[in-house]
Amino acid sequence: MKSLTREELIRISACKTGKRYKKGQVIFEEGESLNGVYCIREGVCKLTKLSQNGKDQVVKLVVKGGLLGKRSLVSEQKTNLSAIALNDMEMCFIPKNEIMSDLSKNPKFTMDVLKEMAHDLKDSDDSLVDMAQKSVKTRMADILLYIHDNFGTDDQGYLSIILSREDYASIVGTATESAIRILSQFKKEGMISTSGKRIKIEGHAKLKWVE
Repeated sequence: MKSLTREELIRISACKTGKRYKKGQVIFEEGESLNGVYCIREGVCKLTKLSQNGKDQVVKLVVKGGLLGKRSLVSEQKTNLSAIALNDMEMCFIPKNEIMSDLSKNPKFTMDVLKEMAHDLKDSDDSLVDMAQKSVKTRMADILLYIHDNFGTDDQGYLSIILSREDYASIVGTATESAIRILSQFKKEGMISTSGKRIKIEGHAKLKWVE
């Protein structure tokens, strides 16, 4: 939104609506037609894709400042992913006609949206390569470090993003039992410690060299 003019921001601010979502609440579902975009004010959500075996594959985590639904609006297609709140969230909903108006009139805003969509595609490419070339253990270590580096920790040093073991399994592309086994191994080797679902990284260097 930083590319919008002052007048455009004032207009959008006047027409946007605030929405709150509880942890676990669905923001929108795969296959849904959206009438606008969602901007995250506070909180974190996960984007998931329903696989052929009926399980949800976690594709991406989106945090404060993220814009959801832009690709569906630009392509005029139904949503390809579902969005689910990982914690209590505050969102702003901006109607479709307002965003499309800015895309058609503000070239800098259009370019920024295209750059963000290109970045999303790059992330998808990198994820496919990782799935093909890295072991499940390496991918698990990578996601723990990614969450630590990008989302930080709470006041006790635990990762601020709390995911279920099913979510970890979905992200790295393995069975839940395998994810639990790998995390238990990391714990035994002193690389992490846990408290319920919470995880604390104890050995950054060791995690970076997991194979």
